[in-house]
Amino acid sequence: MEHRKIMHAERLPYDGREIIIEGPIPPDALSRLALHPDLDAFRRPAEQHKALIEIAELEEGRIIAARDGETIVGYVTFHYPDELETWSEGGMDDLIELGAIEVADSYRSLGLGKRMIRTAFAGDQLENAIVYTTEYYWHWDLEGTKMNVWEYRSMMEKLMQSVGMVWFATDDPEICAHPANCLMVRIGKHVPLSSVEQFDRVRFRQRFMY
Repeated sequence: MEHRKIMHAERLPYDGREIIIEGPIPPDALSRLALHPDLDAFRRPAEQHKALIEIAELEEGRIIAARDGETIVGYVTFHYPDELETWSEGGMDDLIELGAIEVADSYRSLGLGKRMIRTAFAGDQLENAIVYTTEYYWHWDLEGTKMNVWEYRSMMEKLMQSVGMVWFATDDPEICAHPANCLMVRIGKHVPLSSVEQFDRVRFRQRFMY
C-alpha cells in the first residue's frame, strides 16, 4: 500500500500571534519542537515527545500537530493497530488507527482537535485506507472538561463526524464493556471491497453475530 503523506498547514490567529496546524510532520521537524507541559494524558511530556517522533518515523505513521511558536500544544496520531490488539488480527496494510488526540488545557476552546483531524485528511491522502478510532470512556478527561460520559461521547462523535467517520457495530469485548464506548470508522473511496470485507471479519469475531 502507498502511504501518501502530503504536508498541509493552516494558520489560526491567536492572542496577537498565530497557531500553526500542520502535518504530517516529519520526525526531524518534530525533534526540533518542544511539547507543552500540559500534554501528559498518556505519559510524561518528554516521553510522549519521543513517542511522537517514533510514530512519525514509521512508514504508515503520521503526526498532525498544532504549535504555538516552537511548542506543540496539540497533536493527533495515526499508525497501524498495536500487534496485541484485536484490530491487527486481519493483517491489513490499509487499516490505520486514529490513535491519541490531545490538546493542552489552555488551548481547548480553539477547536484545534477538529482542525488537526481535517488537516490529516486534506488532499485525499487517506482515501486508500480504512481509518478507525476506538473511543473508551476511561480515556476521557471527564474531570477536566466537567462533562459526563454521554456529553463527552457526543463531543467525540461530532469531532469524528467532521471528517466523515461514522459509528460501526462490533463485538469487540473492550468496546462492549461500556455503552459509552464506540468504534468509529471512515472507509476511503479507493479502498477495495476485499479490505472492507476483511475489516468486517475483524470487527465481528463471534461468528454468530456476523
